[in-house]
Amino acid sequence: MELALTARTDGDFEIIEVGGEIDVYTAPRLREAIVAAVDAGHIRLIVDVRKVDFLDSTGLGVLVGALKRVRADGGSLDIVCTQERILKIFQITGLDKVFGLHASVEEARTAQP
Repeated sequence: MELALTARTDGDFEIIEVGGEIDVYTAPRLREAIVAAVDAGHIRLIVDVRKVDFLDSTGLGVLVGALKRVRADGGSLDIVCTQERILKIFQITGLDKVFGLHASVEEARTAQP
C-alpha cells in the first residue's frame, strides 16, 4: 500500500493529510513532510490520519519526534483520527495522553494548545 500525503496551510495551522499505511517503509516520507513544514516556519501542525489503514511503531516514532520538535519551538501537533483500530494504538501506548486526538480538523483547530 502506498502512502498519500497532502499538506495545506489554513491560517496558523499546517494540515498534513495522510492516507494508506504508515510503516517502516513509508514513515520516512511522513517525516520529510513534517520536517518541510517545520522548516517553512509552521509550528502548529495537524496530522489527519482518518484515511490511514495501518500505523506501526515507526510511524508512532515519527509523530512523537515531530511533537518534540514543534514543542521545542512553542508549537503544537494534534492528530485527527476517527478509526477505532488506530485510536486503540494511541490508547495502548499511552500516547492518547500525549497528543490531542480529535474527530475533525475543525475540532483540532479550535482546541487549546
